Amino acid sequence: MITRTPSALIRVLGIDTSLRSTGVGILDAAGSRMTPVYYGTLKNPPGRPLSACLLHLQDEITKLIEAHHPEAVAIEGIFYAKNVKTMLILSHARGAIIAQCARLGLPVYEYEPRRVKMAVAGYGAAQKEQIQKMVKTLLSLHEEPQNDAADALALAITHLHNRTALAALATDPI
Repeated sequence: MITRTPSALIRVLGIDTSLRSTGVGILDAAGSRMTPVYYGTLKNPPGRPLSACLLHLQDEITKLIEAHHPEAVAIEGIFYAKNVKTMLILSHARGAIIAQCARLGLPVYEYEPRRVKMAVAGYGAAQKEQIQKMVKTLLSLHEEPQNDAADALALAITHLHNRTALAALATDPI
């Protein structure tokens, strides 16, 4: 096993899972300096069957991983939602993506939404617009990323902020 120092270059893939518009963001970090490598959304059109959507997500995640070679994946944890059907669909998408990352040998770390908001905006109840603005600022982007992509980048930022603590605690991925 290779041991990395905190200043060694690390590449993280953040994923904000959704069935129709999954946000993805890849960051490189050396010490406290973070550099965006790629960000965007993976789209599934309305009317595409659930099974085809899940397969498409797996295929697109595979392409991203093979093109960019991240060392870890940060994904949003399950949160409470009033609509049970929405939660079930989100759970299917998360499961498909987590399984594909595991198949490709990547550790997956889960972060609760409040923790991500705290890491990026300093406030656990920050609004989406605040997250977009802070991601733009923290990564020195020319414009605010699309909502889902900003959330994915925020997940990657959160993981990078927590990597030293994770190593010290020997926290296992999910």
